[in-house]
Amino acid sequence: MLRIHFTADDLGRVRFTPRPSPLPELHAALTTAVAPRGVPPLFGRWRGRVLRALPAAAEPLADLVPAGRAPYFLDVLGDTLADGFERIRSTEPDFVRSELERVYGAAPAPRWILRLHAGEETSWATVRRAQQAAYETVLAPVWARVQDLHREEFARHALAVAEHGVAAALTALAPGTRLHEGVWEWPGRPARDVRLAGRGLVLLPTFHHPAGPLLQDLPGRPVVLAYPADPGHPPGHDTPPPPEPLPPVLGRTRTDLLRLLTTPHTTTSLARALGVSNATASAHAAALRAAGLLTTTRTGRSVTHARTSLGTLLTDPHPPTPPRTKP
Repeated sequence: MLRIHFTADDLGRVRFTPRPSPLPELHAALTTAVAPRGVPPLFGRWRGRVLRALPAAAEPLADLVPAGRAPYFLDVLGDTLADGFERIRSTEPDFVRSELERVYGAAPAPRWILRLHAGEETSWATVRRAQQAAYETVLAPVWARVQDLHREEFARHALAVAEHGVAAALTALAPGTRLHEGVWEWPGRPARDVRLAGRGLVLLPTFHHPAGPLLQDLPGRPVVLAYPADPGHPPGHDTPPPPEPLPPVLGRTRTDLLRLLTTPHTTTSLARALGVSNATASAHAAALRAAGLLTTTRTGRSVTHARTSLGTLLTDPHPPTPPRTKP
């Protein structure tokens, strides 16, 4: 059983990545492609297609994972592929060497791995080309879908935290798990104890590794848990995209009304855009206001409706990315 031990501070340091990270998702996909144990049947055709399509330029990635053991310096987050690679490249040389020695042990290593161990720049260029080639083949065609799925997971988690609290939201991510006396227990996983010890936990959904969670546990850093969040098939492969989730819950008119509120609207302008009467538009707005999805401001005889943050979270598939600040 996997056991993740929380302190009181750690429960306040649980965060959800606002955007997917290309490199962790790529590594999760490649792990699934080469190690199919526990993978749903619908991944079968995808696995075969991926393994046949991977170009020769991606082959060095297999050298980095001898016997299925990956060096920990590959475990980085990053909003873009270039960002993730720069984080890998900035790894301390001593850590790179120790990790390569750990995964290879006494086994002979390819010549380019020996150059990487020595810190030669040409070997890092090999890593970068291999990651780029694998990304273009495996993830680039479906990355927009991965982004949409990530936003759905983000919204679902945010609502669960707001309504039920952090503990319930954690166990909702992985049915069958439980949080008991500060320990998050994952039955059916290999025995392992992970102690956060005040470092906090970062939650990252992955859509290409349905077999179980992947952990990034490095000293001095928050633990990153990549948990399986896919519906049993690879994104964009072999199955049509799922239907829109909001109309069955809110109704088509209320969904359209929320989507109109990228800027504030009066009741009259909403009614005109929706093709309904003012009274009908007002009634729909009142229902959405009661659910916390919009606010209404009256100025004299004029009524203006605006979306709340929760309404935006549910309806806007691609919100503006906030500017990154330097530490």
